[in-house]
Amino acid sequence: MKCWIQIMVLFFLVNSCDYFKVAKEPEAIARVGTNFLYKEDIADLVPRGTSKKDSLAIVKSFIDRWATQKLLFEAAQRNITKAKTEEFNTLIEQYKIDLYTKDYLEELVIRQIDTLVTEAQIASYYNQNKEYFKNSSELVKLRYINLVKENPKFAKIKSKFSSFTKKDKKELEQLAVQFKSYAFNDSIWVDINQVYEKLPFINLENKEKYIANGINFQYPDSTTVWLVKVNHVLPKDSATPLDFLKPTIKQIIINNRKLQLINTLEKEITNDAINEKKYEIYK
Repeated sequence: MKCWIQIMVLFFLVNSCDYFKVAKEPEAIARVGTNFLYKEDIADLVPRGTSKKDSLAIVKSFIDRWATQKLLFEAAQRNITKAKTEEFNTLIEQYKIDLYTKDYLEELVIRQIDTLVTEAQIASYYNQNKEYFKNSSELVKLRYINLVKENPKFAKIKSKFSSFTKKDKKELEQLAVQFKSYAFNDSIWVDINQVYEKLPFINLENKEKYIANGINFQYPDSTTVWLVKVNHVLPKDSATPLDFLKPTIKQIIINNRKLQLINTLEKEITNDAINEKKYEIYK
């Protein structure tokens, strides 16, 4: 029995060593009044590979900024009026409430929201709101290739780009590694501003020359040649096509669902509180 007690005591001592370990104090690197900045607070401050000189400058700047903020805050607390203090405390409390509730509702929405939007739902929304959808700028359907002037297959590429059958398109896609840039999906609408970005020789001043229904042209610059075919142009302030708006309408529908879900959740939590006698209005 005595031996068993000794074993139990030894077991307790071995497994309770952590109780007697002295917690390591965090290493302070700066102080302002009763506020301390610790080494662990700047552990990830300096990017890897930074020189010692630059590292010291970064750390010094951070510490100075931290100290200045603390000193200004302390000075403000000493000198601010009671009315302002109460006003700020109210704002801080409201901000805290808003922050918590916003995060909580977002988590609930993520769990419950239906993000599946069908083509029929998109078309229905479009038809109900068609009068509000107007182009803010021209929309264009086009295709293009930009390749170096000395390309040995230029004649073949130009011919296939012009006829552009399914077979031609497939062959051009196989040759695409030779192109500086290209776009073959000429059945989708793109904003004119994207055209300016992709084809930099076209701009607001000369667009009438290059952007017109059915135009097919070749444009040489210093080192490359552009082959361009414009299928269709939709003028500014025209009814925006459904195909162009699909991604936008899908997001609108999802956002509307979110708002409806949040409204439902707010009503449910209020009604539950009333039923459970947690919330009441005194008359």
